[in-house]
Amino acid sequence: MRKTICLLAVTALFAGTLAGCSSNSKGETTAAQTKTEAASGAEQSEENKEESPAAPSGDLKKIVIGASPAPHAEILRAAGEVLAQKGYELDIKEYVDYIQPNLALESGDLDANYFQHLPYLESFNEENGTKLVSAASIHYEPFGIYAGKTKSLEDLADGATVAVPNDTSNEARALLLLEAQGLIKLKEGAGLTATKNDIVENPKNIKLYEVEAAQIPRSIDDVDVAVINGNYAIDAGFKMSDALAVEDSQSIAATTYGNVIAVQEGKENDEAIKALVEALKSDEVKQFMETTYEGAVVPLD
Repeated sequence: MRKTICLLAVTALFAGTLAGCSSNSKGETTAAQTKTEAASGAEQSEENKEESPAAPSGDLKKIVIGASPAPHAEILRAAGEVLAQKGYELDIKEYVDYIQPNLALESGDLDANYFQHLPYLESFNEENGTKLVSAASIHYEPFGIYAGKTKSLEDLADGATVAVPNDTSNEARALLLLEAQGLIKLKEGAGLTATKNDIVENPKNIKLYEVEAAQIPRSIDDVDVAVINGNYAIDAGFKMSDALAVEDSQSIAATTYGNVIAVQEGKENDEAIKALVEALKSDEVKQFMETTYEGAVVPLD
C-alpha cells in the first residue's frame, strides 16, 4: 500500500514538472489563462493564445532581415518595439550594395530584405534566375539631382557630366527625372525601360557617367551633377532640401518605385512576414519616417 502511495505521488510530481516546462517554453500562457482554457474548451483556448501578451524578450521569435543602412535599417529599428508586441525581434544585417542582399535571401541566409523597389527586384530575378517576390510596399524615396562641380541646373555647361545609376531600372528613373527638367528628351514610350540609347534630344550634349548606385555620392565631386537614389542620398548626409530637382509625387516613378519587403516565393504570407509588414505600416513607424527624413522617405498605405 505504501509503495502504491509513493508511486502515485512521484507520478503527480513528474506530471506537474512537465506542465511547468511546457508553459515556460512557449512563454505565452499564464496560469489564469490555463484555468480559463480548461473551462472553456479548445475553441476558447485558441482565442486566449491570440490575445495573450507578447513573450518576454528572451522568447521572441527572430526574423533575420537584410537592409541598406539608411533609411531601411533605421526604419527597421524603429519598428522593433511594435514587433516585440507581436512576439518577434529583428536581426538586421546591413548591406551597402544591391546584389548581396538578394543573393543572401535566395540562399536562405535571410528571411527577408528591405532595400529595393519592385522594378529592380523583377529585373534582378530576370537577370539572375532568382525567385524573390514582394510581400508589401512600405515607402517611397524620391530621386533627386544633387550639385557636384556645378551648383545649379541652369549653369550646366555644354558637355557637362551627369552621374546616373548603372542598373537598368534605376537608370531609367534617372533619365525620366533629367527629361522632366528639360535636360534631355527620350523616345516616346520609353518610360520605365528607358536607356541612354533612347535619348533623342540632348541640347546640352550631356555626358552620362554610369556608375553603381551606391558609389554615386562618392563620385559627386568628379561630376557636374548627380542623380542619386533616395537611400544613398540619406546615407551620404544629403537632405531633400539640398536637391536641385526632385521627382514629382505624381510622376510615374513615384507610383511605381515603392520600396518593398522581399521574400522567397511562397513565403510572403508567413506569419512572421505578415507581422513585420504590419509593424512597418503602423502609425508609429509612419510618424518616424515623416519626422526623421523630412520628405526624403514617404510612407505608403
